[in-house]
Amino acid sequence: MSDTPNPLRPLAFLRRECAFLAGIASVVLFLVFGGSWLGDLSDPVWSCFMFAWLFAVMLWSSFAVVRHADGLAVRLGEPFGTLILTLAVISIEVVMISAVMVTGDENPGLARDTMFAVLMIVLNGMLGLTLLLGGLKHHEQEYNLRGASAYLGVIIPLAAMCIVMPRFTVSTPDSSASPLFAVFLIVMSVGLYGTFLALQSARHSQYFRQPVRDDGSDQDDDHHGDLEVFGVGYHAVMLVLTMLPIVLLSKSMAKVVDHGSEALGAPTALSGFLVAILVLSPEAMAAVKAAMANQLQRTVNIALGSALATIGLTIPAVLVIGFLTGKTVELGLENVELILLLVTLAVSMVNFGSGRTNTMQGAVHLLLFFAYVVLIFD
Repeated sequence: MSDTPNPLRPLAFLRRECAFLAGIASVVLFLVFGGSWLGDLSDPVWSCFMFAWLFAVMLWSSFAVVRHADGLAVRLGEPFGTLILTLAVISIEVVMISAVMVTGDENPGLARDTMFAVLMIVLNGMLGLTLLLGGLKHHEQEYNLRGASAYLGVIIPLAAMCIVMPRFTVSTPDSSASPLFAVFLIVMSVGLYGTFLALQSARHSQYFRQPVRDDGSDQDDDHHGDLEVFGVGYHAVMLVLTMLPIVLLSKSMAKVVDHGSEALGAPTALSGFLVAILVLSPEAMAAVKAAMANQLQRTVNIALGSALATIGLTIPAVLVIGFLTGKTVELGLENVELILLLVTLAVSMVNFGSGRTNTMQGAVHLLLFFAYVVLIFD
């Protein structure tokens, strides 16, 4: 096989990208017939069928997204492969939040609740699962301590300023930011995240690569098996295109899950949590795959990169929309959420302070994730 085979041969493309085609077909069908299909979900068999269809297509698309992310990782190396995946997923999430803010009903806490859910999923659920599975297989795993420290060194002040501080300021009667403080948050978020991207992609990109192992093997060993690798442009475009059905179908999935939650008497926050997990599933799968291949730095880049991008991209977008539309944007967390976030950040600092991880760290993060899930029902 040549270094850059032609990816656009019709039959080969149809066979290779069948997940993308199934996703696009499902999006078209739900755009045309979704109103009638989802208008009456009182029949349990029909609602279960709708859930199974959407879940299968979204999960299948997630596997395809991971495949293209792996292709980019092979072509570009770390951290660029995971950086593209992270920016694609979080950017689409930010667009979804922005669209709901502009066209939907008044929901001042939408951005805050979404950011908190993503932080809990990636910092506790995703990290916990990957560290646990990686530790069970490899006993102890190495990552680049300077890279993890760089992530946490930006995540902590961003989280403190953007979703903790507004809870305690007295310039507004609620947990929103005053115009002056909102401008400061926009400038700070853009500045810090932009500086970090410059550091990650240029000056100190070595901080975000897998360390050389004790046996002298190369830090960028190919762990992608029989993956068919094409050009950077093809994988980048297909990664974004394959991710779009996941996002576009998430609204339909939310309606099905909302109906199920209401029928079962589950809390309303559960539906948003489940949809967020599905939207983040491409990153979760890529992180687990990397940990099982003993490439923990790629897992760290995905999880901590997602947490950082969630705050760094969401805050400027929602505050600017708030200025333009006159809608209130509440950012400060409630007391219980605040405690859970602070514990999560403290545990992350401790667990990513040695350059090595094992199953214990994974178990602790999973415990915090389960605490978050329990508090949804409490």
